[in-house]
Amino acid sequence: MESALTARDRVGVQDFVLLENHTSEAAFIENLRKRFKENLIYTYIGSVLVSVNPYKDLEIYTKNHMERYRGINFYEVSPHIYAVSDNSYRSMRTERRDQCILISGESGAGKTEASKKILQYYAVTCPASDQVETVKDRLLQSNPVLEAFGNAKTLRNDNSSRFGKYMDIQFDFKGAPVGGHILNYLLEKSRVVHQNHGERNFHIFYQLIEGGEEDLLRRLGLERNPQQYQYLVKGNCPKVSSINDRSDWKVVRKALSVIGFSEDEVEELLNIIASVLHLGNIQYGGEDSGNAYITTDTQIKYLARLLGVDGLVLKEALTHKKIIAKGEELKSPLNLEQASSARDALSKAVYGRTFTWLVNKINVSLAYKDETYKNASVIGLLDIYGFEVFQHNSFEQFCINYCNEKLQQLFIELTLKSEQDEYEAEGITWEPVQYFNNKIICDLVEEKFKGIISILDEECLRPGDASDITFLEKLENTVGGHAHLTTHKLTDGKTRKVMGREEFRLLHYAGEVNYNVNGVLSCTHSLCVVHPQVMCMSDNKILTQCFDRAELKDSRRPETAATQFKTSLAKLMEILMSKEPSYVRCIKPNDAKQAGRFDEVLIRHQVKYLGLMENLRVRRAGFAYRRHYETFLQRYKSLCPETWPSWQGKLADGVSTLVKHLGYKPEEYKLGRSKIFIRFPKTLFATEDALETRKHSLGERESHVSHAVVVQAWWKGILACRRARRRREAANTIRRFIKGFIYRHNERCPENEYFLDYVRYSFLMKLRRNLPKTVLDKSWPTPPTALIEASERLRKLYMQNMVWGYCKRINPEWKHQLEQKMVASEIFKNKKDNYPQSVPKLFVGTRLNGEEINPKVLQSLGSEKMKYAVPVTKYDRKGYKARPRQLLLTSNSAVIVEEAKLKQRIDYAALKGISVSSLSDGVFVLHVPTEDKKQKGDVVLQSDHIIETLTKVAICADKVNSININQGSITFTMGQGREGIIDFTSGSELLVAKAKNGHLSVTAPRLNSR
Repeated sequence: MESALTARDRVGVQDFVLLENHTSEAAFIENLRKRFKENLIYTYIGSVLVSVNPYKDLEIYTKNHMERYRGINFYEVSPHIYAVSDNSYRSMRTERRDQCILISGESGAGKTEASKKILQYYAVTCPASDQVETVKDRLLQSNPVLEAFGNAKTLRNDNSSRFGKYMDIQFDFKGAPVGGHILNYLLEKSRVVHQNHGERNFHIFYQLIEGGEEDLLRRLGLERNPQQYQYLVKGNCPKVSSINDRSDWKVVRKALSVIGFSEDEVEELLNIIASVLHLGNIQYGGEDSGNAYITTDTQIKYLARLLGVDGLVLKEALTHKKIIAKGEELKSPLNLEQASSARDALSKAVYGRTFTWLVNKINVSLAYKDETYKNASVIGLLDIYGFEVFQHNSFEQFCINYCNEKLQQLFIELTLKSEQDEYEAEGITWEPVQYFNNKIICDLVEEKFKGIISILDEECLRPGDASDITFLEKLENTVGGHAHLTTHKLTDGKTRKVMGREEFRLLHYAGEVNYNVNGVLSCTHSLCVVHPQVMCMSDNKILTQCFDRAELKDSRRPETAATQFKTSLAKLMEILMSKEPSYVRCIKPNDAKQAGRFDEVLIRHQVKYLGLMENLRVRRAGFAYRRHYETFLQRYKSLCPETWPSWQGKLADGVSTLVKHLGYKPEEYKLGRSKIFIRFPKTLFATEDALETRKHSLGERESHVSHAVVVQAWWKGILACRRARRRREAANTIRRFIKGFIYRHNERCPENEYFLDYVRYSFLMKLRRNLPKTVLDKSWPTPPTALIEASERLRKLYMQNMVWGYCKRINPEWKHQLEQKMVASEIFKNKKDNYPQSVPKLFVGTRLNGEEINPKVLQSLGSEKMKYAVPVTKYDRKGYKARPRQLLLTSNSAVIVEEAKLKQRIDYAALKGISVSSLSDGVFVLHVPTEDKKQKGDVVLQSDHIIETLTKVAICADKVNSININQGSITFTMGQGREGIIDFTSGSELLVAKAKNGHLSVTAPRLNSR
């Protein structure tokens, strides 16, 4: 850093502490402007890094740049995000104290990019091993996943983080990253259901629609057009030129795989994302009584399948609310407005909790699993929203600015403490610094019983008609006399002109902000009108983790969103206080995202809200410049004859001799125990200018020059020899490879042996990294020509070993399950449309328990052992009326039961065959002999578990080869020589009814393309 001090006229100073006029905001901004025009986007305020977003790629993040900053003293090189990263890393390693890097700034200022650069720096420069490489990959790949689900396009930023993120990176005793943990704060759930004009919903929705495969979209019931979905059209911005949703989709899918998501988890996750879009398309109608009803039953069917819930229960939950009165649970219908709010509340709850599950899943993947070293060192990264002031500021801005008040309080306290500790360690008298203590504002917001959040909680939870206006009135009555709060009613006439009647004003550390109370109670209230029982009963494993059944038993009112945020923020403060902090303050140079444009008004606004001038004033309250004696003496020793060319005594005496020779006045500096402190920047600049002049005069001393030339020539000769040797070795290696490649098809000889050995070694190493993980995985790396035979033998041995191990682990129950699945595959694979959906679902022993079967039926069966029972629907031979029945499979026959009666018994020996369609319906026909007078004709049945039911029948009756899968229609005997016909057609939903031509018509949706 010192090496660039003389270039200050052109590029400004690299540390704002060295600004001569440090109290001038104009001088501060002018220094930023000078550096920004020269593409110098980083500047220090002491140890704080100020970063200006260049809105273009700069060649300052290469591996060479990383090596330049690796292990170098913080002030020896120019300001950079890598310098902060390396300084924190070295402090963690040498001092054995946990570190944290706090990144803050407006949306679009480059916070997310800064955190990425820090992660990339650690991934490249830290020690590595196979396990560490896996952790590095997962740490890096967590970014695109969190960005997809937590970032969105806003007016200010095309990739704006809509949540706060704190990430711990864990390091082992060698300094290698071995794990991580992420905490998320205040996800902007309102964006799921509403976006301002020119903004978009979260990236994942558009990525799925644009990049998802046709089969995937068909299964999810989605179309490749975001304009079809109400939750995606409100911002009127489906496509953005700077975003490639199709490419990002591939990145996210790959990242999910790297992090460790299974295919089933990815499928269930995408089911939830699709269900949110379907929820947004639910439309309501109004009855004469004012009650709402759902007009889009198709969406309910999709939701029931995607969420794994009962469609009727979901439909009722979206049109009714639960009320508990005198211990009795009642259901009350919702009007149109309430029903729409219930739908949106469910969408936000599902997405918000799924996002939390996603973060927890990533944490499991990043967890430090080695118990040998439990006390891993930690570097934390806090990427959090900066202070926000808009034309209309809501509850969300209130939470964000409250968070920034707490961080500013922490920042000032730790900065002052750091300064005071350094002064005391060096034995220099500490002079108290006057600064604005914003504890008074933090207390106003968070104080128990009379803080703004406590008042908000009271209004949310009290009985009666609480509203946004009653909250404002209570605010006026409780804290109306506070110096940092006012309202339209309490303020003077001049201020009333710029304040609405529904607003209150807080005087923050960064300035005044007006907050609108409209909607604040609904935003804060965390209760959801949709019954939580619906989600708790879901078959989707992710949702069952998100909506815990314990919630149903907990009679306590849940905490409000404001209290939850206050609690999580307090925990964050505890985490940060336990660590050594570093700071990165990000600034956005313009609102148009243009490279090279410097908007002074916008930047002045951010400098104010980031508290940078306050930070500089605290840092400059004492001495502007301090360096260790050794560093200072080494740089400036040539300016004093007594210290040049080398000083033999104590370092402190050498520095004292040097500054006396330079004519420093007593008030300009102080000598500590190991450092010199210089009060004024002009003193340092004068010394630097003297050094530049001295460099020229040194060149006139021939004796020194001749000695220097001899040393330089000797050293350059050594370096040249080393370079020549490395080049010669490199050339030989390249030559051997080229010759080996030319002779690669020949028999082994001196010309190709090196190349062939390397090829074999590379293949074996690649094979080791890419061995199949399961017996179903048939992938195998392609071997070189010389290893084809060996590769095939290795593959067979490896597969035999895997199969042997798999078979050894199979228990009898699982073996029986697999045997049934094999039969099902033999019968239905590539023949029945809904077969693929049945594959992951286990077959059960019975679908009816003992209580559901009438005791008289069991008595009638006598000693016959019942092997399987399932509820079915029987269609009459006359009129095809649907009748609920039970199908029981015994050792000898299939029995159809109506309540306590055995309606029909079909011996397996008499069963001629079974017919079923190729579509996704559950209708099938049991064919019986026409000459059998006991039988009334073939039986037409319908089962919700068609694959399982027919597999069980085929096994029990030994009729595996007697199941006919038909396309178009099935002909069956109705008795007395008459025949009936069932017609099957594809449609959007399942429908079974008698057609006008007298046939039974079955319409079924197509689930899979064949």
